[in-house]
Amino acid sequence: MGKRRTFTPDFKLEAVLDMVRGEKAIAQICRERDITESLLYKWRDALFERAPAIFTDQRSNGSDPQAERVAELERMVGKRTMEIEGLKKARSLLTSTPRLNGRSSSS
Repeated sequence: MGKRRTFTPDFKLEAVLDMVRGEKAIAQICRERDITESLLYKWRDALFERAPAIFTDQRSNGSDPQAERVAELERMVGKRTMEIEGLKKARSLLTSTPRLNGRSSSS
């Protein structure tokens, strides 16, 4: 039973680019790189499936989960800040001494 070979991403890309350029026959590329045609086609298909993602603007489509989480946390902090300020005002109103005719009750 033969050992499974692994190929670097650069190796795969170069093989597929040779194929796409059309400067060499597929059989020649496979012979030179010691790979099968089916493997080369598999790599080509994988590249073409993933290629559109390279050109996707991740800032506009909201697909950055970390940025979404930061925005959510910023909203939560803002909401809590508003609640705290409201509670501080309520506490100051409840703990202040009542005034009668503009004078404090201790006079």
